[in-house]
Amino acid sequence: MNMLDLIIKKKNGESLSKEEIGYMIQGYTAGNIPDYQMSAMLMAICFCGMDDEETTFLTMAMTDSGDRLDLSRINGIKVDKHSTGGVGDKVTLIAAPVVAALGVPVAKMSGRGLGFTGGTIDKLESIPGFRTDISEEEFIRFVNTDGISIMSQTAELAPADRLLYALRDVTGTVDSIPLIASSIMSKKIASGSDAIVLDVTVGSGAFMKTEKEARELASCMVRIGKLAGLETRALITDMDEPLGRFIGNSLEVMEAIEVLKGKGPEDTREVSLEIASQMLLAGGRAKDSDEAKALIDGCISDGRALDALCRLIKNQGGNTSVTDDTTLFKKAGIIKDLTAEDDGFVNAIHCEMVGNCVKLLGGGRQVKGEEIDPSVGLELLKKKGDPLEKGDVLARIFACDEEKLEAAEKLLSRAYVIGREKVQKGPLILGIIS
Repeated sequence: MNMLDLIIKKKNGESLSKEEIGYMIQGYTAGNIPDYQMSAMLMAICFCGMDDEETTFLTMAMTDSGDRLDLSRINGIKVDKHSTGGVGDKVTLIAAPVVAALGVPVAKMSGRGLGFTGGTIDKLESIPGFRTDISEEEFIRFVNTDGISIMSQTAELAPADRLLYALRDVTGTVDSIPLIASSIMSKKIASGSDAIVLDVTVGSGAFMKTEKEARELASCMVRIGKLAGLETRALITDMDEPLGRFIGNSLEVMEAIEVLKGKGPEDTREVSLEIASQMLLAGGRAKDSDEAKALIDGCISDGRALDALCRLIKNQGGNTSVTDDTTLFKKAGIIKDLTAEDDGFVNAIHCEMVGNCVKLLGGGRQVKGEEIDPSVGLELLKKKGDPLEKGDVLARIFACDEEKLEAAEKLLSRAYVIGREKVQKGPLILGIIS
């Protein structure tokens, strides 16, 4: 058995066996298969796909490539949450503290930005002092004492996924259902939670561009989760325009804090609190959606949700004062407004372009392992359906480099579609699969 033969086999549209997939994942993890061969395989999978059996084999091979986290020392039903990615997606920063405040333990492992989408770990690390590379002992202790901890994926847990995740980011092989499903579910199975809620995004700012694709991915992951013995449910959520007003690491943390104070944009609130509601149901804390939503409203109103975020920040070395003093975040040195050239209405915002604007500014990675700038980003002052007069500010750009600002501004101006007639927004929650 050798990797070249497997690449050719998949390129020709044939199915790989459990043994072949195991050989490939074990060899790549051990460093015996080079990046260029794995890149070729990833591209072949993108073009030719994988059937359910192959995807399950790939998921379990990635899960078994390292250790599994034992969370048996944590009492209660541990609920995890994962998003397939989006632009302005700060849902975890809101839903996780809410759920923890209501007594459901959240032991969450998160990732960094992938492609044009942001990553929860990058966002948390924009908080001064915040550590995501905590030990397993710290992780378990924090969940036991305060109900919540969020850590970056360790080298020992599903190492094959960590290696493939970084490679996919820089080889144009992100948008493949088998690769996305196996990446997410291998981490979730290895991370030891009892239940998982999946946020499967769809639209111009998601890897799934159609609702059909999103439902296919959601169903695939729910099937894998059930086979692994996890209580698994998935929501299909709209990502045809960025979620909320702010895009960029520290800017999104600030918006999340506002939502936990009972403020913030309505779309961010709706999606985040529906995810939190499903997590409460999966964790057995509420018997139905009405009860879950009432519990959520109460813990935000009385400050328990924000307190849970503060405990998370404090435990992991961060400065809790950021929840009241945003000047503690690193600030971008250049601020520029993008204005409307005509009267009309915002008909659409090409979400992927917006994500790539932040990437151009330095808020995402162009190459594997690149450092990012947490201060850069965008504020969207006008969104789909909003009326415009010539000269109105569409968006505000936060930059630290004039050349990067110029490139991002050009792309952002193309992202906005202005028309003469008002268009209506569709629903944000498109379906739930359980």
